[in-house]
Amino acid sequence: MSATASRAGRRGRDARRVARQGNQSRHIPYIKRNIPVTDLVSDEACEIIEANAETILEEIGLDFRDDPESLELWKGVGADVQGERVHFPKGLCRELLKTAPAEFTQYARNPVNNVQIGGNNTVLAPVYGPPFVHDLDKGRRYGTIEDFENFVKLAYMAPAMHHSGGTVCEPVDLPVNKRHFDMVYSHIKYSDKPFMGSVTAPERAEDSVKMAALVFGDEFARNNCVMLNLINANSPMTFDATMLGALKTYAANHQACVVSPFILSGAMSPVSGAGTLSQLLAEAMAGCALTQVIRPGTPVIFGTFVSSISMQSGAPTFGTPESGLVLNGAAKLARRLNLPFRSGGSFTSSKLPDAQAAYESAQTLLMTLLSGVNFSLHAAGWLEGGLCSSYEKFVMDADQCAMMEVLARGIDVSENGQAMDAVREVGPGGHFLGCAHTQANFEDAFYRSRIADNNSVEQWMADGSKDAATRANGIWKKMLREYEAPALNPTIDEALIDFMKTRKASFPDSNV
Repeated sequence: MSATASRAGRRGRDARRVARQGNQSRHIPYIKRNIPVTDLVSDEACEIIEANAETILEEIGLDFRDDPESLELWKGVGADVQGERVHFPKGLCRELLKTAPAEFTQYARNPVNNVQIGGNNTVLAPVYGPPFVHDLDKGRRYGTIEDFENFVKLAYMAPAMHHSGGTVCEPVDLPVNKRHFDMVYSHIKYSDKPFMGSVTAPERAEDSVKMAALVFGDEFARNNCVMLNLINANSPMTFDATMLGALKTYAANHQACVVSPFILSGAMSPVSGAGTLSQLLAEAMAGCALTQVIRPGTPVIFGTFVSSISMQSGAPTFGTPESGLVLNGAAKLARRLNLPFRSGGSFTSSKLPDAQAAYESAQTLLMTLLSGVNFSLHAAGWLEGGLCSSYEKFVMDADQCAMMEVLARGIDVSENGQAMDAVREVGPGGHFLGCAHTQANFEDAFYRSRIADNNSVEQWMADGSKDAATRANGIWKKMLREYEAPALNPTIDEALIDFMKTRKASFPDSNV
């Protein structure tokens, strides 16, 4: 092949790559599933689990620790409160949950990014909570506010991320008691997708509410969901004062709580799937029901984070069949309660964005979609059992998330999808590469990964013999170089900065 022909071929490949990426970047605010949910748990099994959950609530009860107000709220609706232990009459939580909406809108500051949570919809959000970050250049290190801003920017630029998320990494270079201001501001400033508020103290939740009100207006924010927040039960069967304080603040302000028992089976729940499902259902129903005691009709999401542990080391394990079955069962239990459901993501305990990370994450992400999860945290960037936010894995996961949108569309049986004109044109013994239907559809006929290398080994070697993580390294750097911030009303921006400055000056820095 001549040098001219080689250059022409490469220019053609580059042009096709640009066209593919342009096609993939079309705006998809959230996934609308046109495929049925995969149901791995029978109705009979669900009835047994539901009965056991009611037994847990009534006979064993749940602790609501260091929060007299919550105990009084439960007394007011007929629960039996003994010290900090609350016993729930059979059916009480289920009855209270009838006021919770089955589906609701979370509004973004850019209306085209509003998401619909519940029903046949799936919203994918980034990793949440790691204190460390990782990339191939600098390795593992503590996260900073610069890393936080970078992940917000990457989520904003990734079409398959429908949500900006919450604590995409901990900015440990900022005081613990003040970093929530900078995190919420980063979501507002560097993205116009929906976001999450702070839950690490009631006053931090209140600050988040006030900042959202500056963006959306007081009246709109009081009557519409403009923030999600993550409320973890302290499993087994306990809610602590920190989580309860945040839950009460958000519920009173009509902001959706994602009530999620955080369970590692074998340590924080029984080793059996049915036992775990019974416990997590009891915990989730109680937490979700409390939001309706506080403000009937406020949106709430039945959530769960469930994985297993190694019986040898006690370390968390991910991508296992047992956790997949529990995820699937919990999704069905949430549907039977008529509540939106949160779970799943791209989980792995691998320390690098390697084959283990890919396999474990793919197992979880696929089950997330097929089980009908409505809101999925940790859909991109999770590494090392949730201790690390990884730049490379974020890009690799986002690529897989985009595949989920294609899978969720199902089979196209429109006239174009049936392609009978192509079959007639080609006939027996021909080929479809040059037919009119192929020419009209080739740009978006199949999903084309930004990460996978499908070239010949010779071309792969000529391009530097890069593995997937190395290719992802180049992609996230390019994304950040090309990032452009979405417009933010200068008056709103100034009000946010003034609010943060005033609040930060009103109390001393602290690392608790």
